[in-house]
Amino acid sequence: MTARAATTTLVTGPVRSGKSRHAEHLVAVHDDVLYVATGRPADDADSAWTARVRSHQQRRPRSWRTLETADLDAALISATGSVVIDCLGTWLTAQVDLVGWDDLDRAAEHLRDRTATFIDLLCRAGNPVVIVTNEVGWSLVPMTASGRFFQDELGRLNAAVARVAATVHLVVAGRVVDLSDAPAVPESFPPRTFDA
Repeated sequence: MTARAATTTLVTGPVRSGKSRHAEHLVAVHDDVLYVATGRPADDADSAWTARVRSHQQRRPRSWRTLETADLDAALISATGSVVIDCLGTWLTAQVDLVGWDDLDRAAEHLRDRTATFIDLLCRAGNPVVIVTNEVGWSLVPMTASGRFFQDELGRLNAAVARVAATVHLVVAGRVVDLSDAPAVPESFPPRTFDA
């Protein structure tokens, strides 16, 4: 039986669905919130990205602390209150960047190790942890090996976190669907029996 991350909520859905706003709303009653931004910081060379980062920053309460990092382990260990992690897709990208996109077998092994450690920390967390992630498999299949790798690995990562999370919310078109009590896909086939 898989251990449960009793304090963890996973918020998933497509881009611009309202996932981040929903995640922020889930911890809005708390003053002590660590907002872990796993994406790259604002960049003057990319005005659209900078505007996106700024809009996220401006809507958060001033009492919340923001940490821009891909080191989720250290963030979870040091947190004194609620944690919002936004998002797993950019965390995954940062992990592959460490290894390099030219060796996807090695990157997959690195991701398995990092995911196992992250899941273990979630299962031991005593504070509320809300994790935002993207569902990337709802669109075209990427044409490149690295694009397919990202899509597949994020799907695996999302499923691994969802397996242990106490609550799973799907946000689509600004609407929230609670998947917490939905049946989970088995991790493997049941043993086969054959009639004599």
